Amino acid sequence: MTGPFSQPLVYFFGQGRADGTATMKEILGGKGAGLAEMTSLGIPVPPGFTISSALCQVYLESRQLPKRLRDETERALHRLEAATDRQFGSREQPLLVSVRSGAAVSMPGMMETILNLGLNDETVEGLAALSGNPGFAWDSYRRFVTMYGVVVFDLPKREFESRLERARDAAGVSRDIDLPVAAMQGLVREYKALIEAQCRRPFPDDPMEQLWGAVAAVFESWNTQRAIDYRRHHDIPDALGTAVNVVAMVFGNLGEDSGTGVAFTRDPSTGEPRLYGEYLLNAQGEDVVSGARTPHPIADLREQMPAAYLELERTARVLERHFRDVQDMEFTIERGKLYMLQTRRGQRSGPAAVRIACDMVDEGLISEEEALSASRIPPDDLNQLLQPIFDPEAKRHAKVIAKGINAGPGAACGRIKFFADEAEEYVRQHGKGVILVRRETSPEDIRGMQAADGILTAFGGASSHAALVSRQMGKVCVVGCSALQIDYEKRTVTVGDLTLKDGDFISLDGFTGEVMLGQVATKPSEVVQVLIQKTLKPSESKVYQQYEKLMSWADKARGDFRIRTNADKPDQAAQALAFGAEGIGLCRTEHM
Repeated sequence: MTGPFSQPLVYFFGQGRADGTATMKEILGGKGAGLAEMTSLGIPVPPGFTISSALCQVYLESRQLPKRLRDETERALHRLEAATDRQFGSREQPLLVSVRSGAAVSMPGMMETILNLGLNDETVEGLAALSGNPGFAWDSYRRFVTMYGVVVFDLPKREFESRLERARDAAGVSRDIDLPVAAMQGLVREYKALIEAQCRRPFPDDPMEQLWGAVAAVFESWNTQRAIDYRRHHDIPDALGTAVNVVAMVFGNLGEDSGTGVAFTRDPSTGEPRLYGEYLLNAQGEDVVSGARTPHPIADLREQMPAAYLELERTARVLERHFRDVQDMEFTIERGKLYMLQTRRGQRSGPAAVRIACDMVDEGLISEEEALSASRIPPDDLNQLLQPIFDPEAKRHAKVIAKGINAGPGAACGRIKFFADEAEEYVRQHGKGVILVRRETSPEDIRGMQAADGILTAFGGASSHAALVSRQMGKVCVVGCSALQIDYEKRTVTVGDLTLKDGDFISLDGFTGEVMLGQVATKPSEVVQVLIQKTLKPSESKVYQQYEKLMSWADKARGDFRIRTNADKPDQAAQALAFGAEGIGLCRTEHM
C-alpha cells in the first residue's frame, strides 16, 4: 500500500510508552511528537493518541474520513479506556477527551481546540458524581458546548458569550466559575437551542458522533483564512497539514487545588535563565492563552502549590536539557498533581535569542556553530538588537499612563487603532505608525498585528495569543494592562480620568511594560551607541557584550571568507567598518 495509508494513521501514547518520537513532527505534528517524547521520558502526560497529519489533505480534498481511520481510532479508544479505567460514553465512569490541532510547525492560536468532549446529559451526571462537584461538571459541559458550537457548527463566539454575560449579571457574579449550578444548566439548554435554531440540526449527544465532528473540524481549520495568512507570513507550506491529538482530559477547573498554565524554561523576552510563565487556579487551558483572564506569575505557584511547582521546575530542566533549547510548556494541575500537555520550542525575542544562545554555549548545551545557526538566531532576530530604544531623558519627562506586562521588547510609537482591519488599512496608506489596542487579541487579528508597530491589550499575560505572536513577529507588545477601559463602539480607551480616541498617539516600552502618552523620542540601540556613536563603553552594555561574543564566533566560523560593504558615502563606509566590514565591495559614483 502506498501514499498516506502505507503507515499507521493513529499513534498511541501513555503509561510510559509511545508509538511515536520527537523526530516524527511531519506525521504527528509538533504537539503530538512532543507528547510522545515526554511520555517516553517518563514525564507525567495524560494518555491519548494522535491522528496522522497525512489525513489532513486527504480529508480536505474528499471531505470524508476513511474507514481504516475509524477502525484504528476505535482500537486506540479501547486502549485509552484501559489506560484510564474510564469508558467513552459511560454514565458511571465517563472518559472525556480533548481534541487539539498540531502542525509540524507551530502556529499558535491559528487552529482549533475542543475540551471536555464526551459530555452529554447523562455523562455530566457521572462526572458530577465522580468528582463530587456538580458545579465543576456543569462548568465543563457549558465550556464543551460553547467550543463545539464555535468550532464544529461555525457559530460566532459572541452568541455564546452574550448569553454567559447575561447569566453572570443575573447571578451577581463576575467569574464564570462562580455561577450557580442551575444557571450553568440553563446555559447548556440555551446553547443547545441556539445551535439547533441556527444550524437546523440538534447538538450531538453520541460521543462518537461528537468525536468525528471534532476531528473533521480540526482538519478544516487548516484552511481558515487566519491560518492561511499566518502560513504566508511565515513561509509555511500549505501541504504540511495538521495532525489531530485526542488526549484524556485532566481538569484544572476542579477547584482551588487545581489549575492550568504556560511556562518557559527561560524568559522569552530577555533570555534570563529562570522559569517564566503564568497560571490560573480553577481554570482550563483556554482561559490562559485566550487572554480573557489575566493570570498570576509562575513564581506565585511556589507559594500556593509548592510540590507542583518543584515538579514543574524539575520537568523544565529535564526537557530543556533533552531538547537542548528553550521549551514552551503547557501544564494542568489536577488536585495537586502535575500533568504536562505540551512542549515545543519557545518563541523568543531577538535580544533573548542572542542571550540564550550565548548562555547555552557557556553551559555546554550547544556548540558555537549551533549558536550561529539561523534556527537559533534568525537574521531578523539579530536585527532587533540594532533597533532604537527610548531616549532616557525623553522618557524621564514622558507621562506614564498605565503599566502592563512586558511581552515583546523594544520601543514603539504610533496612532491608536482598535480594529485589525483599520490598522492594516492605515499602514497601507501611510507606511507605518500604528499601535493596535485591543481588550485581547484573537487569531482573527493576525493581519492587523503584522501591520502594527506595537500591540497593547487590556487582558492576558505573557503567554497569551498577543504575546506569543508578537514575539514571533518581533513586535513591541504590552499585555494585561488592566487599567485600560476600552470602548470599541466609541473607539476610545480610558485610563482613570484620561480618555484617548482613535488616532491619538501613544508610546509602548516593551522592556518595562509602560504605556506613555504621545510620541516619546527614541535613540539608537546600545550596540550602535558603542560601535558608531562611541557614547557607551562596551563594559557598560551587556547587550553589546553578547553581540560581540556572537560576532567573534562568526569570525572564527567564516575562516578566510571576507566581508565587504556597498557604500557610496564616507559615513556609510565608516558604519560598515565599525560593524566589521573589511573593505568596499561596490561604490556607485552616481550616488555620491
